[in-house]
Amino acid sequence: RSSDLSDRDGKRQIYVIAPDGGEASQLTAEENGVGSIAWSPDGSAMAFTSTGPDPKAKKDRKERYGEFDIIGGDYSMSHIWQVKVPAEIPSDTKKLPKAEQLTKGDQFSVSAFSWSPDGKRIAFAASRDPDLGSQDTEQIYLLDLADLHVRKLLDSGGPNSNPKWSPDGKQVAYVTGNGDPFFFYSNRYIAVIPVDGGSARVLTKEFDENANLIDWGPDGIYFGASQKTDAHVFRLDPASGAVHRVTGPDRFSAQGASFTKDYRTMAATGAAPNRFPEVLVSSTESFAPRYLTDVAAQWKDFQLATREVIQWKSEDGNLIEGVLIKPHDYDPSRKYPLLVVIHGGPTGVDTPVLSADRYYPVELFAAKGALILKPNYRGSAGYGAKFRALNVRNLGVGDYQDVLSGVDSLIAKGLVDKDRVASMGWSEGGYISAFITCYSDRFKAVSVGAGISDWLTYYVNTDIHPFTRQYLKATPWDDPEIYRKTSPITYVNRAKTPTLIQ
Repeated sequence: RSSDLSDRDGKRQIYVIAPDGGEASQLTAEENGVGSIAWSPDGSAMAFTSTGPDPKAKKDRKERYGEFDIIGGDYSMSHIWQVKVPAEIPSDTKKLPKAEQLTKGDQFSVSAFSWSPDGKRIAFAASRDPDLGSQDTEQIYLLDLADLHVRKLLDSGGPNSNPKWSPDGKQVAYVTGNGDPFFFYSNRYIAVIPVDGGSARVLTKEFDENANLIDWGPDGIYFGASQKTDAHVFRLDPASGAVHRVTGPDRFSAQGASFTKDYRTMAATGAAPNRFPEVLVSSTESFAPRYLTDVAAQWKDFQLATREVIQWKSEDGNLIEGVLIKPHDYDPSRKYPLLVVIHGGPTGVDTPVLSADRYYPVELFAAKGALILKPNYRGSAGYGAKFRALNVRNLGVGDYQDVLSGVDSLIAKGLVDKDRVASMGWSEGGYISAFITCYSDRFKAVSVGAGISDWLTYYVNTDIHPFTRQYLKATPWDDPEIYRKTSPITYVNRAKTPTLIQ
């Protein structure tokens, strides 16, 4: 049987379905829904995370005063639960099997977890509480299912997350910030630790990108990573630390990989530039994707824009890449209006792979005769730790120069009508667009989506306090000048551009 999560009845619950089709059967009816899920190795049970039902005191408070939350006080800790999967799941949700709570208390909140190969233990990651500002407290724990005893496997060098068992059940691999206090933009590594005592080993220090742990098979540890505007699956030798790229060619994006039990075959979504991601299967030894879907068929009646990766030098000499999107009937003898669409993060990344539009109707922009530039400004993922740190104590200022120099390079090449340029972005992209409003008079219009105008007010209102403490290396009262320098509102008296704030 196969499982999935669905919120079809208002709360995310576990549903079970036969792989060859049919109707899904609801397995859980948790009051506050279900987080992540995993089958036990023998398929007899399902573990999941949930905050469980609200305590009586909270229900009474809600009944008397209405619904409200006390920030920093009303934490609902996420814990691990287990439900047995019966041969026949009753259709009446009131008769569903009762879930058993495996971890309890208010000392930690569980994020990711995985079963040991023998099904007797669960390794999990947990932080002090679910607050976004508590990410640095995330550590790895072991749960013994025989007596529900919980033991902290390591208590330093975090944040430590996403544990995966070795095939022999003797070690656990996990993703680590390795104690770097600036883990928002520094590399995350893969490390392993013996479960019955011993020191942890960091294995990917020489791999200059975030290593996103997928699983541990008999032939090595599998992880995914961005590589500039591409993305690949890699295999890591836990003994030597050697890294082998599984997917290819260079210009390819592979996401969401999973494996058969013998790890000889993988499934993923994948795409070359100017293609839509499709579900694929391939040998892990010799990557030759066989595509199982044809999502792109939905667009066969449309004339879509084309995407290409371009490069330019920023004002300080750093090499910046971006994705240039051209109308299907692009004419190199013409100068086009330019729309700059800026990703968020700042550790997002734009790629030349086709995808459904999310924030802005980019395909329609191109169809109406515009060029679109998506810049991977300093701080973007995929280009290594040094590049990701170029905007530290330089937010907005350096980012703006990266974007503006990209626009200038297209104007210099004769592609763009310099009198018809506009900008937009969401989150960090909205913040950079706000900088454009206040720094430049060269744009005809700007859209600021969920953008930051003042880092000081952001700091005292946000639920991600570490963000500016890491990127600006100060609080507003320690260094008010760096907050002033990097806030678009500081320069608002220079603003001339019509701007939509969303």
